[in-house]
Amino acid sequence: MARAAPPAERPAFYALAAGGWRDLVTLLHPPYTAWHLSYVAIGAAMAPHLHASRLLAALAAFFLAVGVAAHALDELRGRPLGTRLPDGALIALALVGLSAAAAIGIYGATTVSLSLLPFTAVGVFLVLAYDLEWFGGRFHTDVWFALAWGAFPAATGFWVNALGLHVAGVLAVGACFALSLAQRRLSSPARELRRRTASVSGEQRLRDGRVIALDAHSLAAPLEGALAACALAVTLLAVALVVLRLS
Repeated sequence: MARAAPPAERPAFYALAAGGWRDLVTLLHPPYTAWHLSYVAIGAAMAPHLHASRLLAALAAFFLAVGVAAHALDELRGRPLGTRLPDGALIALALVGLSAAAAIGIYGATTVSLSLLPFTAVGVFLVLAYDLEWFGGRFHTDVWFALAWGAFPAATGFWVNALGLHVAGVLAVGACFALSLAQRRLSSPARELRRRTASVSGEQRLRDGRVIALDAHSLAAPLEGALAACALAVTLLAVALVVLRLS
């Protein structure tokens, strides 16, 4: 027998009830934003010397670009989170967030190193190309997700502090790429179950004779449990590394 997904199912495990300030919180994708900002901190912690002011600036830039602008653009395309924010508000959040992030990057280029300009340009391009699905969606793939939201934040965090290449930084970028790819492989089926699945039919027969009925919730629960645990683990790891380097 087919089991329908609950009619009031939230669009994400971290989504709040629609309306008012709750829409703004949901729009930020809190666990995922913290996860991706952690890559900036992990990259920075791998640098020979960690500059707290540079790390804070990089975190602010990525929060504005990814946490605000990218998520606002994503919500503008089809309302996957079901927020009630007006289109104009989403466009304003995207423009202000991306412009402010670019301004931080340009300021860093003028005060720290001109080598930060390419990072700023690439960051702006990735937000627009990924979320607006430019070039027929060529940049809206699992690999590009991992490059844009995993490898690139880590590389930027490292470069801002090291201003050069080191083995530790390269290895950290690779690790963040792999973690982000794992996130994508878990979150895609979880979103499919929550947002686009009308019903699930089937059962799991165990060798001891027990039969477990399958539904959308039971299939999504382990995926989302892993995502929540990973978001917390990566965030705590990033904080621990920064505390260690600054102590």
